[in-house]
Amino acid sequence: MVRTLQSQQSRVSRMLVILLITLSVILVAILVSVHQLDVFSIPQHTTREQDMPDNHPLHDKMSRNVDTNQLLIDKAQRARWLAHQRKQKEQELQQQMEEDEKQPPMNILLFYADDWRHDTMGAAGNPIVKTPFIDALAKEGVRFVENCVTTSICWISRATLYTGQYLARHHFEMLGRGRTLLKDGKPVEMKLEVPANETLYSLMKKKAKYFVGHAGKLGLWIDHQEYLGEGTFDYFVDEDGWHWREMGGKMVHITDKNTGDALRFLKMWEQKGKPKQKPFFLNVAYFATHAVDGDTRQYMPQNKSMAMYENDTIPIPATATEEAWQKMPYFFRPKSGGMNEGRTRWTWRYDESDKHQRMMKNYYRMASEVDTSVGIILKELEMQGQLNNTMIIFTTDSEY
Repeated sequence: MVRTLQSQQSRVSRMLVILLITLSVILVAILVSVHQLDVFSIPQHTTREQDMPDNHPLHDKMSRNVDTNQLLIDKAQRARWLAHQRKQKEQELQQQMEEDEKQPPMNILLFYADDWRHDTMGAAGNPIVKTPFIDALAKEGVRFVENCVTTSICWISRATLYTGQYLARHHFEMLGRGRTLLKDGKPVEMKLEVPANETLYSLMKKKAKYFVGHAGKLGLWIDHQEYLGEGTFDYFVDEDGWHWREMGGKMVHITDKNTGDALRFLKMWEQKGKPKQKPFFLNVAYFATHAVDGDTRQYMPQNKSMAMYENDTIPIPATATEEAWQKMPYFFRPKSGGMNEGRTRWTWRYDESDKHQRMMKNYYRMASEVDTSVGIILKELEMQGQLNNTMIIFTTDSEY
């Protein structure tokens, strides 16, 4: 039985060898016949022909059958044509860059509002608050819907804006003091630790050669000359912590004061900076809509705004309940039974329905007043012929 199987396997192996040899001979014969042909058949280059313009030198030369030499010639011509097109585009780009360099740098106008929620504007989908000028900026420009702060505290965010660094780098932990370190066993307040010549205002003034102004809340409570650069500002006004104040024998609202200061800067630039071909950088740093700490009224809008939102009902968030508060993480609710700063301020403003309506309407009124100010300043830019030569940015310091 074993021998019979071995014999059968031997015969099958010989037959397979013969079959493989036969197939190899046939394949060699086919290859020889193909290589003996002088003309190759190639598919029509329909895609390339469609992509080429009508005046392309190869447009009429594409055919179903071409000889090898002609194919190489056409390929070389196409490479030269592509190189010519690339060089032409590079020359056009270089020319455009040279023309752009001849143009003066754009002015930069920063509207820096205080304590604005992300949706305190019509452009963000808020159906109640009226902010037509800010909405127009959003429509005509770019709105950064995923922008956020890393540390939602006023002075920390402002230090980040002024230095371009996170809290972990600028270390401005406490208002007016920064962080406190022990040196020789004594506590030392470090203030703003970023070198003055690396701050935003100093770079704009001394490196970019801008005409620099600040109108409104600086929000650091430090010497601006020492920590933001001596001689950095062509115009500087710091207003912080109030809504109404007597000035020149009359009561003035801080948003009107911010607006007037911004207009004074623009007039100054027109007289002093523009003749020297210096672009301007201006930070209009509104105090609104920040509340006045310690005043039970919190938000005090202008009298002319009081009719706004009078007949509106501001929705109360579904989470504005004691039950929702009790579900907050343990680290958010102090073990002593007290309240953190955010919860404390919430009780000042929103823990009762009528109080919530009053506070939110005044908050929205102050937001609309800022929007009106934005419109007034943009109108001044238009009158000076600078509106289309100015980069306009609207943002806030630390959310709300």
